[in-house]
Amino acid sequence: MFKSILITGATGFIGSHLTPQLEQENYQITIALRTPSSKLSHHKQIEIKNIDDQTNWQNALENIDTVIHMAARAHILKESVANPEAEFNKINTQGTINLVRQSIQAKVKHFIFLSSIGAVTTLSDTIINESSPCNPDTPYGKSKLEAEKAIEKLCKNTSMTYTILRPTLVYGANNPGNMERLLKLTAKGLPLPLGSINNSRSLIYVGNLVESIMTCIDQPNAKNQTFIVSDGEDLSTPELIKKIGKAMEKTPLLLPIPPSLIKIGTKLLGKGATGDRILGSLQVDSSKIRNNLNWTPPYTVDEGLQITANWFKNKNIT
Repeated sequence: MFKSILITGATGFIGSHLTPQLEQENYQITIALRTPSSKLSHHKQIEIKNIDDQTNWQNALENIDTVIHMAARAHILKESVANPEAEFNKINTQGTINLVRQSIQAKVKHFIFLSSIGAVTTLSDTIINESSPCNPDTPYGKSKLEAEKAIEKLCKNTSMTYTILRPTLVYGANNPGNMERLLKLTAKGLPLPLGSINNSRSLIYVGNLVESIMTCIDQPNAKNQTFIVSDGEDLSTPELIKKIGKAMEKTPLLLPIPPSLIKIGTKLLGKGATGDRILGSLQVDSSKIRNNLNWTPPYTVDEGLQITANWFKNKNIT
């Protein structure tokens, strides 16, 4: 069925992969942007300078059937604000609440919210699913969980349905953050002290995440549901690095350094949270979306990593 869609975060990492896919399906797209983009000039663009509880979404929501809300304040390596937690709350929680309220008033039919597994936790020794208790351990995760709760409450007894997606660590072309750092280290061939780590982490290739969003647009069984999404193949940190090495035609040198020493080292360097993620586990069960929506990730982990590695190599050649 023909649909008009409002996208926030269209120029971000995930949005830059989602928008072309929506174009292929001939959706009528409106994009909310801080500043107009020449790359997206073939779509209706609405300038939204800041997302908070005062943002006026009236023009952006005109004649919109579905909102896909991806714009957010994500993890910041070097904070520039005095109170980061308040900033996460202002944008990710209060900004989302405001958009949901105005979407209901504008008679939007469906609201898709890109949350995060961080709304549950960032580390766990047990497998996480949608029934697991939520104990977010970062300001980002807390702000996402509060937004989730508000969406459920606001949509109750209204005509607007919602879908909440909680992706695990997302990787792919244009990938920022830890995955790009691993690609750089592997490309340089430097010895990595990660050979003795015995953990298990769930990931999701951006192409698989995009397909899960696409599925939720039209699937009736996605309405008023929360789904955890992952590739479905969990890896230890050494296994991930070996797969990255294979994709880049490199043989990583993994030194068997005791994890306890790595943990001490990262804390001394002020990188304790990064060390915890490298050493710790976060394994999810994403069977709910597979069973309820008949969704299957179109890419394997090896395929996703190969595409990511190709992007990285081409980027560094040019």
